[in-house]
Amino acid sequence: MPHSIVMPALSAGMEEATIARWLKSVGDTVAAGDVIAEIETDKATMELEAEQAGTIGRLVAAEGATVAVNAPIALLLAEGEQADDLDVGAGEIVEERQAPVQKEAPVQKQAPVQKQAPAVAGPSTDVVTHRRNPASPLARRLAREKGVEIDRLKGSGPRGRIVRVDIEAAAAVRPEPPLASTAADPAPSPAPTRARPAGPVDQPYVEIPLTNMRKVIARRLTEAKATIPHFYLEADCEIDALLDLRATLNAQSDGRYKLSVNDFVIKAAALALRQVPEANTAWADDAILQFQDADISVAVATDGGLITPIVRQADRKGLSSISAEVKALAERAREGRLQSAEYQGGSFTISNLGMFGVRAFSAIINPPQSCILAVGAAERRPVVRGEVCVPATIMSCTLSVDHRAVDGAVGARYLAAFKSLVEQPLHLML
Repeated sequence: MPHSIVMPALSAGMEEATIARWLKSVGDTVAAGDVIAEIETDKATMELEAEQAGTIGRLVAAEGATVAVNAPIALLLAEGEQADDLDVGAGEIVEERQAPVQKEAPVQKQAPVQKQAPAVAGPSTDVVTHRRNPASPLARRLAREKGVEIDRLKGSGPRGRIVRVDIEAAAAVRPEPPLASTAADPAPSPAPTRARPAGPVDQPYVEIPLTNMRKVIARRLTEAKATIPHFYLEADCEIDALLDLRATLNAQSDGRYKLSVNDFVIKAAALALRQVPEANTAWADDAILQFQDADISVAVATDGGLITPIVRQADRKGLSSISAEVKALAERAREGRLQSAEYQGGSFTISNLGMFGVRAFSAIINPPQSCILAVGAAERRPVVRGEVCVPATIMSCTLSVDHRAVDGAVGARYLAAFKSLVEQPLHLML
């Protein structure tokens, strides 16, 4: 019988992903291991390989469609099977392209729903009883956002499936009674068809569609800020000795490497975790997890949003190795080619905005980690030594800490250890 190709869980906690591009078409023969599609996850665009050989009999999900994990996206025919063998109900097409077809009469479809709610509720209940997914994942999410009662709708998709246009049509119909009551108004405001922030939006704007990455970033940061009790510790580090050592090493490299200040920061952060292991932790509700390795996540800005590839066991690596690894990870991150193992996990995060001239800032913790170090720009400032005021190069660093797992004294000891390593950079070479 035909084999269903389902949306795989390509990363931990992944709930859905988008079909970025199909590399195989209906009728194409594939072998086990052939790449059949590109899948856009919340972190990167990844390749989907066929698990067995066969012929593509149907593409259940169109390019651009967002599909829940374990939902079918294509049907594969085994040797000897024909397209006629496919059960019409074996996979319902999930696609964004239905929108132009359904746009012509959205009000006509939804008007009976409001006037004859009891009659519509009965069939909708039957669909829920007999079918696991009467609505697409995208439709369910839009229904929650727009406050539409999805169980009262009659779907216009294949076999009555509720799709995006049904939700948008229902949301567009709801404002009609208030508009009718103000029909005498010579200049009534048009009813918006999409959810918007409270208040008028009367200035010109461009609507930028949300990617999976941006949605996940928004959700995770909101949860982190709302649920993690942050506290912040600041330290000013004198880095003149570090800059001198960096210049010396780069001059002697013969072009084999070019160290950055951030490479020294990563090494110092990792060694400080070795000195203060109580800061190398994660909160797990029923326990505090203390990591044995100093795996440093490095924040990298991409066109789609922020991603944090990981330098594993950074405390055991030399500065040149860290430099080469960070450059390679950042390049793959910006190209969307990171493997899940390269950005999942980590025990401590560094976010450096110094190259943008930012003097100091406070970063949001990257859960489930307990700490994130925000690094500002290195700039010349006056410092007092004894009775004399002299210029020095100062780099301000702010440590954001999860107070559930790391106490104030532990955070202070960690930041002091980091400051000492940065100000005495020869210790980084030991």
